[in-house]
Amino acid sequence: MSLSVISGEDLRRLRVSHGLTQKEVAKKAGVSQSLVARIEAGKVDPRLSTLKKILNSIMSIKVKKTAMSVMHSPVVSVRVKDSVKKAVDLMEKHGISQLPVVDDGMIVGSVQEGTIIRKLLQSKNPEKIFRLKVGEVMEEPFTMVAPSTSIDEVLTLFTHEKPAVLVVDKGKLVGIITKIDVITSIRSE
Repeated sequence: MSLSVISGEDLRRLRVSHGLTQKEVAKKAGVSQSLVARIEAGKVDPRLSTLKKILNSIMSIKVKKTAMSVMHSPVVSVRVKDSVKKAVDLMEKHGISQLPVVDDGMIVGSVQEGTIIRKLLQSKNPEKIFRLKVGEVMEEPFTMVAPSTSIDEVLTLFTHEKPAVLVVDKGKLVGIITKIDVITSIRSE
């Protein structure tokens, strides 16, 4: 990455991918946290020497695996008003077993293969289940974390029997992590 073309957003992404806070980077670089925040927000154009100090501080700290570093993006999701058939078609097409449910951009629930199987077993007319709206069969949303959340914290969340964790940045769904994602990320350390 050339220093002349690095943006504040690039710097933020690099910091977050290393699992660092602005305060940690500022301390290591010998600058104020507010300067790091202003640079990341694009409100100040730093001197080259300052930018080098900040980048060196990020690169010198051992990388902590974060939610952002193992998440899948973009996230395949369904809307509340979509049919269960559409949810099943998406699961089959993408080789996944669960989907977040959104409504007007907000995460409102989840739908899983197990939920659909239970509904099929309870129904006298299984075809009717596929015509239902996702909102009629959905469960509570998956747990949500910030992109900078450590993999250790994400791993702990999977002890609550949820099949996925959603990564949300500034209120926007940016990624999804499944159990196998965490397992393989730890295996490769």
